[in-house]
Amino acid sequence: MNRTSSLLCASGLLLAGMALAADSVFHDRPDSPRSLPADNLPPFGMLDEKGELVPTPPIPAGGLHRGPGYPPESTARGPSLDLAVEAARAAVDTCAAAGYRIGATVIDSAGEARAMLTADGSDGSHVFVAMRKALTALKFKMPSSKASQLVPKSKELLAQVTPNMFVEGGAMPLVVGHEVIGAIGASGAGGAVIGRQDEVCSQAGLDKIKSRLK
Repeated sequence: MNRTSSLLCASGLLLAGMALAADSVFHDRPDSPRSLPADNLPPFGMLDEKGELVPTPPIPAGGLHRGPGYPPESTARGPSLDLAVEAARAAVDTCAAAGYRIGATVIDSAGEARAMLTADGSDGSHVFVAMRKALTALKFKMPSSKASQLVPKSKELLAQVTPNMFVEGGAMPLVVGHEVIGAIGASGAGGAVIGRQDEVCSQAGLDKIKSRLK
């Protein structure tokens, strides 16, 4: 092992040891509009020219997992865990009954995942595409199929599209009163029109819980 390899190995061991020894860990969601919560994360830190550990990314205020007894990390409005799981399951089951294996994702008003379910035999990537569709429905406060029709015709709307969105059919906003508190997306169903069947299943998930949303 040469000197460079030895230094890299030692640095890796140092970072791993510090992470294990710390009483808290970094927030596990990249703060980038190009990232989803399950995307590959940056390293927890790196050594600067003085050999000191520099957190990467910087520790966000209130963004540490400190264990029980601390305030919640997110207070964003959205469906409860139980309702989110119920909606996602209804979407998956509806598509399964039609012969499609999909993934379904429910997000809150901050765009954070509340539930992600994958049908038996389905490609696991579908839940991430479903989340990107859900982010579209959340951003534009409309079904993602409607957004896919309007966005290409409007420079103003197009400017609001971020790289983590997928502007195609398949997602529905979750609305309470006049406020959008989240969205549900589905992906994986076939069809001549992208997302048409996905959106049927998302609508089924929404219908399952909409009267109980708060």
